[in-house]
Amino acid sequence: MTALWDQHIQQAISLRRELHKQPELTWQEVATAKRVRQELTALNIPWEACAKHGTLGRLARDKPGPHIALRGDMDALPIDEKSGMPWSSQSPGCMHACGHDGHTATLMAAAYWLKAHEEQLPGPVTLLFQPAEEGGHGALRMIEEGALKGIDVIYGWHNWPAIAFGQAVCPDGAVMAGNGTFRLTVTGQGGHSSQPEACQDPVLAASAIVVALQQIVSRRLPPQDATVLSVTSVDARSSPTVIPDTAVIEGGFRIAQPATRKVLSSLIEEISTATARAYGTQCQVEIFPRYDATINHPEPAANFRQQLESEFGEQVLSLTTPLPIMASEDFSYYLKEIPGAFALIGSDDGQLQHGRPCHNAQYDFNDALISRVTRVFSRLAGVPVPEQT
Repeated sequence: MTALWDQHIQQAISLRRELHKQPELTWQEVATAKRVRQELTALNIPWEACAKHGTLGRLARDKPGPHIALRGDMDALPIDEKSGMPWSSQSPGCMHACGHDGHTATLMAAAYWLKAHEEQLPGPVTLLFQPAEEGGHGALRMIEEGALKGIDVIYGWHNWPAIAFGQAVCPDGAVMAGNGTFRLTVTGQGGHSSQPEACQDPVLAASAIVVALQQIVSRRLPPQDATVLSVTSVDARSSPTVIPDTAVIEGGFRIAQPATRKVLSSLIEEISTATARAYGTQCQVEIFPRYDATINHPEPAANFRQQLESEFGEQVLSLTTPLPIMASEDFSYYLKEIPGAFALIGSDDGQLQHGRPCHNAQYDFNDALISRVTRVFSRLAGVPVPEQT
């Protein structure tokens, strides 16, 4: 049993490093999907395509117990890798900087083990290999194309370098924030910098808008409501003696509760347009909703926590990390449809690359997580695993 387990884990680690060398961006996961389907075919696991490059692997379809789904995402990011690892990206400008290669490999490791013990599964299991998590709403497309049909509960996870290896968070309620972005186009009348009185200065107006927006969280929303608003870009390019006609402000926000989205969006529009008018300019407001908060269901979350404690020990959930984590996840779409839970599992074991934050050019996934999370997934599915050595 242990020898078979070790073989499966080594296969998964090799797969992870193979995928890391050939990353693919959101909605471009052609080779990744092909590789996943090759592995499932070799295992004699029936699969079906979903949401273009997504794949649903099916196990124990006729078993009478609850039908669970386990999810792994597959897409990479537009980043030039600087990790220096032997399996670094061979695709310039594209990198697995968030660990989705590791998530895919972990789900495949679960496929290896669960297929070898399929007769022991109490109910059906769907292995959900998902494209386009990085802003592409891949989970929504999977749902629209029937990925959750017949499924009773779903589980997912994300490696998290800001948490020490051996610790995790999986609360009842919100585990990750919702998000959105905005673009504000301030239009005035440009002219010579020596005659500002003859202009309607969009740079000055944009500057005032930025200051005003940063006061929304501290003055217009209750302090109990975890919210972040960040202006990340102001583009009013001109020359030293020219006041331009327009300035464009861009940024994003994070929210802990879905109801906050409407309130915050309204405040962004109200403050931006009113401030622009005060400076003799106009402001066009565009707000782009992205993902809602990832909100765990209590019973699946308790089950997930139990399996995490079985694997890592009681200290695994001893973190005092403020929740929700203000990053966002499209796993939220699944949790709006059916019961389920999502965990953030620590990857920082003291090695420099395992403590680099996600979306960093020097980040690398911690392969030690593959075995540990596969054990958790297998237990969630109802299949025993070898004792941890």
